[in-house]
Amino acid sequence: MSRSSNAPSLPSADRLSRVGSGHQPRPSITVRKASDMQRYVLTGTPGAGKTSILRGLAELGYAVVEEAATAVIARAQALGEAEPWTRADFVDEVVELQRERQLDGPVTGTVQVFDRSPVCTHALATYLGRPVSRALTAEIERITTGGIYERQVLFVRPLGFCEPTSARRISFQESLVFEEFHEQTYRAFGYELIDIPAGDLADRVAAVRSVISG
Repeated sequence: MSRSSNAPSLPSADRLSRVGSGHQPRPSITVRKASDMQRYVLTGTPGAGKTSILRGLAELGYAVVEEAATAVIARAQALGEAEPWTRADFVDEVVELQRERQLDGPVTGTVQVFDRSPVCTHALATYLGRPVSRALTAEIERITTGGIYERQVLFVRPLGFCEPTSARRISFQESLVFEEFHEQTYRAFGYELIDIPAGDLADRVAAVRSVISG
């Protein structure tokens, strides 16, 4: 997806810590996990290799959940809509699918790995220059107070290039800006970022496993 020409520059941490008209809960608040399931998030810039890592984990028997935004874009493009991310309700559609996939996710084992989370969607909205909607605000509140996702987030670093696709119309330099939006947003919401550096796929999968199996 491409960025609006009037999208804002990188936001401050203070700005990112606000959602809608109110503050998000502070990272120090007490949260209660809805279950014993450990839900880890893979994030990073487009083209960094998250999907390949996710598939590698799936081959090893881990329960994985694929990216919602890519599915929303693919579904719309299959119906003839070339750039669904320009639609006003695009972000909310991503939020809805993320929620559905989290609630209906695979229940085998005690670990799930998600390709992105609603915090990524918050970064996406900011990057696109969109206001943070009530639906996104509510979902951020739900995952925060419910402790839905682990506070350690697996941040997949770029490979040094970004191959364009029908859903990924972004240059490598733009992808680095997008990466910074994600990094600042996760830190503003109190998450700890665990770097997964560029490298061979097997090494990256092993690096993720060392965190989620620890």
